Amino acid sequence: MTTAPQLTPEQVKRYSRHIIMPQIGSRGQRKLMDAKVLVIGAGGLGGPAALYLALAGVGTIGIVDFDVVELSNLQRQVLHNTETVGMPKVLSAAQTLKRYNPEVDVITHQVAITSENAMELIAGYDLVVNGADNFATRYLVNDATYLSGKPLVDGSILIFDGQVTTFLPGRGCYRCLFPEPPPPGMVPNCAEAGVLGALTGTVGSIQATEVVKVILDMGEPLVGRLLLIDALTMEFRSVRTRRDPACPLCGDNPTVTELIDYEVFCGLAPALDGESVAAAH
Repeated sequence: MTTAPQLTPEQVKRYSRHIIMPQIGSRGQRKLMDAKVLVIGAGGLGGPAALYLALAGVGTIGIVDFDVVELSNLQRQVLHNTETVGMPKVLSAAQTLKRYNPEVDVITHQVAITSENAMELIAGYDLVVNGADNFATRYLVNDATYLSGKPLVDGSILIFDGQVTTFLPGRGCYRCLFPEPPPPGMVPNCAEAGVLGALTGTVGSIQATEVVKVILDMGEPLVGRLLLIDALTMEFRSVRTRRDPACPLCGDNPTVTELIDYEVFCGLAPALDGESVAAAH
């Protein structure tokens, strides 16, 4: 990343609460403005993550989502509203983000992320936020970011539970935690089991915080740690994780060296069907 030009008087005012922080200052704010972040999914997690990144002044935010806004989304997806029901989610998301911060460059990708396009989508960004709610896309995004050498901030939610972690190249990946996906149907998705709407804001905001910390090389991101959230008891606990030397992707003798058919890997499609679909929480 290059250094953004000097802040204008309007930018100094907009980002004043960042600039007065010694950990950020004007130099850090310029780094945020120069950063490019790709958000997978404009739903429950991608929405608040993208919103707070836009408010923070992250200069370029890419949004990947193929879906349209539905009325049932509005219980938790803050980028959309009643007036945008039926609109493509990426367009509704861009409209909202630009209203909050017109300086942010919002790039819309109205496609499903697949093994065929993932590397190209990720290539133009510094960091990726995963807000997809299916295992095929989670493994796809994990593998693509690792093979691209890009940091990944991963989050997930279900009912009253949430989790967040950050993967940096060479320091573990999603496959180290979960080498194999669960059998199809064993873990319900949000459409089947439901989710507390406010919890998506909690997890998405934590993901945005992690992104800012990685961009600014500040504090201790959730690298080597999995943050577990129980909204019913309001307990937050951190579980230590580590890179698995036997990991098929980032281990000592990797066997996954290119993107595979993730629908087949997760038992969701026959061997001839190779397309992965990114759906947001």
